Amino acid sequence: MDLELLARIVNTPGISGFEGAVQELVAQEMRGVCDEVRRDRLGNVIGLKRACRAGDRPIRVALAAHVDEIGAIVKGVDADGYIRFQRVGGLYPQTLQSQMVIVHGRQPLKGVIAPDFNLREGDKIPSPDDLLIDVGLPKERVEELVQLGDPITFAQELVQLNEKVVMGRNFDDRIGTFCMLQAMKRVAEAPVDAYFVSTVQEEVGVRGMPTAAFAIEPDLGLAIDGSLVRAAHVKPHSVTCDMGKGVGIYVMDNLTIGDPRLVRFLCELCEREGIPFQRNIGGGTDASAMQRSRIGTIATTIGAPVRYMHSTVQLCHLDDMEATIRLLAAFVEHAPELAGLL
Repeated sequence: MDLELLARIVNTPGISGFEGAVQELVAQEMRGVCDEVRRDRLGNVIGLKRACRAGDRPIRVALAAHVDEIGAIVKGVDADGYIRFQRVGGLYPQTLQSQMVIVHGRQPLKGVIAPDFNLREGDKIPSPDDLLIDVGLPKERVEELVQLGDPITFAQELVQLNEKVVMGRNFDDRIGTFCMLQAMKRVAEAPVDAYFVSTVQEEVGVRGMPTAAFAIEPDLGLAIDGSLVRAAHVKPHSVTCDMGKGVGIYVMDNLTIGDPRLVRFLCELCEREGIPFQRNIGGGTDASAMQRSRIGTIATTIGAPVRYMHSTVQLCHLDDMEATIRLLAAFVEHAPELAGLL
């Protein structure tokens, strides 16, 4: 597994709406193995591996992972030089204080979300609207370097906790991006037109995938996103996957009911190929946009289980990533078996 590529994907900043740098990295990886790579007006990067056999219109398969991460933008600078911010995506208030951030102004500025030492046990967790970023500079200098709308990312980079588990700030969904790119490289010859889509702005309402799905008009589609997993402080009955036990196959999520025929096919494919898997019920993903585009797509979501999503200490097991990569590659190679559904 290419952990150096994983680190580059995870460490490159790209909150919703500001995905340019990480999308360029994705495009570079795609150009090495795809027949065609393009970026649409919204910012999605779409790579195409054409079917290896000529003939009638090939089946179109889309694999999609969103590249945007949660973060913030500058809302203003107060009289003391502290930065106020507006959330971009689902930031949990309890994860924010004492976090190190990077403000991407005229030059990158490291800062911290200042802890409020006035809080006492039992006090209400402060709203993010009341929190301040301290970059350690006087007000005049901050105003020279920072303006309203500058993106803010968390500073946490990839860490390998042990032989099998890695940690990062944005595994939702950079793990999906990484797995998609790795699967793309493992498919030597595709029997279908295989589209690999790195989508934007998923975290703020699945905004990128609708335009990509409209342009591609896929027959079959898999979104790749984190599967909800048992973890500390999570009620056992609220999740369905365990870290280290294989790829999660979504039965449904908040926006999509996975096509039962596709879910069954994926489970059977895992059994045939010896790929560890788990059935999953998860949050909303790009599958919803694929499923409802044009005349419709047979779609669902798969992905490696990720602990503590929407925090800066997300955990993922390398074996689950490998299982996800194997299933994605196998799906592209065996997709013609689903021709009878189209």
